[in-house]
Amino acid sequence: MNVINKINRLALFNGLLLFLCTNITYAQFALPAHVPIWDANTVTLKLHKITETVYAVLPATAETETTKGIPQATTAGFIVGEKGILLIETMMTKRLYDQLYTLVRSVSQKPILYAVNTSDHGDHCFGNYLLPKESLIIQNEFCNENLTRNFESIKQFMIMLFGQGRGIEESRLRVADLIIPKHQNLKLDLGNGNIVDLINTGTAQSPADLFVKVVTKDKTIWWLGNPFIAERPAIPWLFDGYFLEPVDNLKKIYAMIGGEDIVVPGHGHITNKAGIKYTIDYVTALKGHIETAVKEGFSVEETKKK
Repeated sequence: MNVINKINRLALFNGLLLFLCTNITYAQFALPAHVPIWDANTVTLKLHKITETVYAVLPATAETETTKGIPQATTAGFIVGEKGILLIETMMTKRLYDQLYTLVRSVSQKPILYAVNTSDHGDHCFGNYLLPKESLIIQNEFCNENLTRNFESIKQFMIMLFGQGRGIEESRLRVADLIIPKHQNLKLDLGNGNIVDLINTGTAQSPADLFVKVVTKDKTIWWLGNPFIAERPAIPWLFDGYFLEPVDNLKKIYAMIGGEDIVVPGHGHITNKAGIKYTIDYVTALKGHIETAVKEGFSVEETKKK
């Protein structure tokens, strides 16, 4: 069903991008010129110490390639609490999960108490099945529901996007233990002065988004996932076919971020609030142009051409 028939006329944006909703939320779209976008068989992950207890994990190429517009693999991170560790993302394949796990263990031998998935896209959560049995997985409610109902379809989608033979085939569903409903959050006190706030604003890139805010004694750090993938020239990744609600929710999260806060985007190097402003400017300008096109009576094809 065409999205234009589903929501109001301002959703011409969806037609503009040729997005068609499907029963598993994933849109049909042209594949990138080169598959895979990034190769899970060649990515090397690197540890970045932010505080004594908070660490980001990024592709080793992120620092040099993000601002060149070269797509980067998924970012991750972890917080070492008083009794154990909270892990952010579990990656797409065993090869990448093993690298992440090794980096965690290079810092602490404490148990992994929690693992947070910021999205239902496989590069953020397909490593869940490799977690220790005692670890509790946290997702937003749509993420949990979609993975539970459509895991095999999502797996095939990821294989199509990232290629065969990358280890995606071996992934297995492991359901969430803690689920955060829409417009709610979960706050965890990990001890050692670390408070983690997990925020479900609703759709910001997809309905499965979950934002991670970590407040320490002297710094606040955000993991923003796919809604803020990287600094410019990266543009918002809207392939799940949503736009109107995401514009509001992106602005809502952006307003919550302090000027001195540290930001870990979903697929780029560590930055700050100023570094992700381009995302807000882009979606705001795009919405304005589409509203103008609607008021002037342009068709979808005319809007795309203009």
